[in-house]
Parts: sequence; structure tokens; C-alpha cells
Amino acid sequence: MTLSGSLEQDMAYLDRMLGVGENFDVIRRKVIIGGKDACMYLIDGFCKDELLQKILQFFMEITPDKLPDNADRLSSEFTPYVEVDTENRVEQILYSLLSGMFVLLVDGFDRALMIDSRTYPARNVEEPEKDKVLRGSKDGFVETVVFNTALIRRRIRSTDLRMELVTAGKSSKTDIVICYMKGRADEKFLDVLKKKIANIRVDALTMNQESLAECIYQRKWYNPFPKFKYTERPDAAAAQVLEGNIVLLVDNSPSAMILPTTVFDVTEEADDYYFPPITGTYLRLTRFIIALFTYLITPTFLLFMLNPQWIPEGFSFILLEKEENIPLIWQFLLLELAIDGLKLAAVNTPNMLSTPLSVLAALVLGEFSVNSGWFNEEALLYMAFVAIANYTQSNYELGYALKFMRILNLIMTQLFGIWGYAGAILIALLALCLNRTVAGTSYLYPLLPFNWKKLKNRLIRRRLPGSLEEKKTQ
Repeated sequence: MTLSGSLEQDMAYLDRMLGVGENFDVIRRKVIIGGKDACMYLIDGFCKDELLQKILQFFMEITPDKLPDNADRLSSEFTPYVEVDTENRVEQILYSLLSGMFVLLVDGFDRALMIDSRTYPARNVEEPEKDKVLRGSKDGFVETVVFNTALIRRRIRSTDLRMELVTAGKSSKTDIVICYMKGRADEKFLDVLKKKIANIRVDALTMNQESLAECIYQRKWYNPFPKFKYTERPDAAAAQVLEGNIVLLVDNSPSAMILPTTVFDVTEEADDYYFPPITGTYLRLTRFIIALFTYLITPTFLLFMLNPQWIPEGFSFILLEKEENIPLIWQFLLLELAIDGLKLAAVNTPNMLSTPLSVLAALVLGEFSVNSGWFNEEALLYMAFVAIANYTQSNYELGYALKFMRILNLIMTQLFGIWGYAGAILIALLALCLNRTVAGTSYLYPLLPFNWKKLKNRLIRRRLPGSLEEKKTQ
């Protein structure tokens, strides 16, 4: 449907669609511009009041003899603003208006004047709590997608940088920005990704990026290893774009979605690159080793407790000092559940109560739980290491993937002994090997398929290339 050019008819339709009179924040005001009746529509809270006042004052000062005969001339010759356009499709006008744009209708004009004077409520651009670094920039993404694209543009001043805007969701019409470097990103995967987003048939992206991720990747859900990498750091997102990856920015979400993502991408952190190569390599390898320990330490301890004759004499100190009142497997499973309960409690605890409740939790789950006989000291020690070591991984989903695999290993070790222990490790390896990225490539690349040159770069933090020629050789 398009505008008719009759102000009364167009106003009647827009009033009915927008619920004027029912929605208090939909503002409609009639004015006279150049001797003709006109009407403006805007959403309260989305437009800059001072700017609109100046533009409206300029319009109302236009005399009848100077008023142009169409909206295109009014836009190009008589509107003292940069971001201005005309539109005659009612659906697009409604979408732009509900997005925060200022819409002006003039009697006799079959196109509406749309002025992008939006200003969204937004918090300050500050360092995210989750992705802190010891060095580097201290800014972070916010919930306004335009601010997020500007943060990336600030770091990549190249004409090859592309920011394509699309929408998804029948009711929400959520803005999604596809950010990539032309000539570096995989064009085939980029076309597939655009088609997937265009074919999304949902009413709304209620959970923002998670809803989008579930629409893009619709394969088997039971493999827990993450298919996407998220970051709230503009510098990390810009680095991924320069490396040829694609970044998705979703309005109302303060993080960027990076794809395709391998397990090596998930384990990388910004601090790996803000320190010298030897320090960055140490941090990276330490993260890999600790991740392996968090998966193996409790199942291995359980296996040795089930078969104490396998323990060398020099390591006999790892045996339980006190007799267990509850089987060790149940102690580990209860502690796995308790740790998640403490995490949920910490999220919902008011700041003023966090310190006393932390002390109380430490006493209850520490000394009192051991003295009461529910848990052995050794079980608490190893689970405490697991709980703390999980935070060495910045990716939340990877921590839970290791947790699920660890619980499976505990159960199989208890039931089948050494064969269950080996079988659980095999299942974990198969979950990694059979997992695929969003682009359909190997999740373990460059390990599978094997590429020693690229694998070495993944494991060892090398000196950053100083020239384009040097970068191409790497």
C-alpha cells in the first residue's frame, strides 16, 4: 500500500495502525507548511527534541510561494538536515516511524518526508565486566547497534569494510548488522548466511542473539560445544573482521556474534595479543592445560579411589583420609549442583549482601559440610579447583560443555571403571571431532584437517606482522 496524497485519508489510516489516542507515546501534531496542511508523527523518547524544534520552525517559516510541489524537492532543497529521505510505502513508513524516525506528511504530496533524528536511551561505552583485560582499550559494546558499528568503524578505516543492515522478526523487526571485510570474508558462506537470515520466520527475536543463533544453526542440539563466539569488546570484534570472519551485531544486545567459530577461536582471549609473544603463548597454553585438567581431575581421582592398588607409593597421600559416609560419586555430583546453585545465587544477590553471604556460603559448604560428614575434604578440594579454573575460559558455553562431559565421565567411571573412563573420553573427542561450525567446516581446524603452519600459529603467539607482505606469508 502506498500514500494517496490526501492528508486526511493518509492520516486516518496511520492513526488506526498506530493507535493514536491509545498509545500515549505516539505523538501526532498538525501544522501548516507553506499554506498547506501537514502532519508530523514521532515516538516520544526516540527523537531529539531540540533538533526537531529547529527543523519544524524552519518548515513553518516557508511561505506559500516558496513551497515546492513535491516531497523530493522539499527533502533536497528545503530541509536543513543530513539524514533525510522520502518514502511512499506505508509499511516502510510505519517501520521507520516505530524505529524512531520523524515522519512528515504534507497535503498533496504522495511521499512522506522521513528525518532520522533518532536518539536511543543508552548507557556509557565502558569496559565490559566479562571481557576485562590487563592492557588494551577499556571501551565495550552497548545495546544500541549504531554505537557498536561506530566502535568498529573507529578501528577499521578501510573502504573494504561492509556494514549491511537487515531485519528479522515479524513483530519485533529487530535490526541485524552483518559486518565483514570485502575480499577477505568467505563469499560463499556470506551468501548462505544472508539467505538464512532472510528466511527466518519468527514473530520476534525475544532473546536477541540467542534467538538468532538458534534460527541460523538448526542442527543437533545435544552437542554442547559452542558454535558461536561472543565478545563485548570492539577491539576483539574488529580483529576478527580483519581476519576474514563475519560479525553479527543485533540491536539491543551489547555483544558481537563471531562466526564461523572453531574451538581454537573460542579459547582465544584479547590478553593473548596485548602481551609480548612469549607471555601470550604462556597464557594461551596455560588456558588449554587448565581446561584439560577441569575435565579430567575429578573423574581421574574417582577412578583411583575405585582402584587404590593403581596408585604409586609416592602418591599414596591422595587417598581419602577419612571414611566416606556418602559414595564419592554422589559427593561429586552434589557439589557440581551446589556450585551452579552458588553461581545463580551470586547473580541474584544484592551488592550490599554479597560479602556476608559469600562468607556464610564458604563456612557452610566448607568447614561445616566436612565436619557434618556429608563431604570429604579431598572432594571439596578438587571441586573447588574445578569451580575456580572454569573461569580461566572467557566463553561461558565452553565451561558448561566441559562440565557436561565431566559429569558423563564421572557416571561412566563409577559404572564401568577404567572402560567407562576411557569410553567417556572417547565420547568427548567424538563430540569435538563431529561438531561442525556454522559454515559446515571442521570444528577442530587446523588440527582436523591437519595444517601444521596454521596450527602452530594457533598454539604459539607469534610476533604480529609488520607489513602486508609479511602478513600474507603467515
